Amino acid sequence: ILERVRSCEMEVVEVLHMVEGEGETSYASNSSLQKKAIVKAKPIVEQALVDLYSSILPQSLAVVDLGCSSGPNTFLVAGDIIGVIGETCRRLGRAPPEMQYFLNDLSGNDFNTLFRHLASFQEKLEEGKGEGVVPFYATGVPGSFYKRLFPKGSIHFAHSSCSIHWLSQVPRGLEGKSDAPLNKQNIYLSTTSPFVVFQLYLEQFQRDFTQFLKLRSEEIVLNGCMVLVLFGRENSDPLYGGCQALCKLLADALNDMAFEGIIKQEKVDSFNLP
Repeated sequence: ILERVRSCEMEVVEVLHMVEGEGETSYASNSSLQKKAIVKAKPIVEQALVDLYSSILPQSLAVVDLGCSSGPNTFLVAGDIIGVIGETCRRLGRAPPEMQYFLNDLSGNDFNTLFRHLASFQEKLEEGKGEGVVPFYATGVPGSFYKRLFPKGSIHFAHSSCSIHWLSQVPRGLEGKSDAPLNKQNIYLSTTSPFVVFQLYLEQFQRDFTQFLKLRSEEIVLNGCMVLVLFGRENSDPLYGGCQALCKLLADALNDMAFEGIIKQEKVDSFNLP
């Protein structure tokens, strides 16, 4: 990864993904922070779905989880969404709509493990609900959400949790003049990062998020809805909260490896997380 992730968007798309499988070091076994965010945002998601369904009363519903990853959190989100629609239909005395449920992430995502658990997930949904369960059809959609993923006006509800902080590429310009790295010994924003590094990350996020919103506005139906959950911080200090603490630990580990001769310091100095 140190070799391949530079400023090229295509390389980021090909390389970036969470650790696959269900072992001790997998994302599935180490995503409690992301689960906490999903649980805290659940009331907002529920209200958005109730308002959406009640206003348009669709016979079929297209839902996408952008940056779905794999593991229990993926099914936690899906179960909540399907459950809210089912409960809303029962309350309104209507037959549940057929739901097309799209699971989107980069092509390196562990879709194999995800779909291996799909049948058992569906069985749990159907337990005790009989014909009242919302019929859903899951489909994997590999690709970057900074590109168009769906036909125009085809999605009713888009959801994304703890994903959009990932940029489409390493910010342009971090290599500095004459290819000299600007953010030496760091892999993200840090107390020792020059101000220009903060500015470059901000500009890249602004470009990416603007593009993200433009694309979703084309894909989502009139009166459709989107709920986005992002990492934030409690004040304007870019070093307060977010992912900085974890990135600092990773940078320290890489610098230690360089000091011990395991990897080259030049590779660490030129590596930045998107």
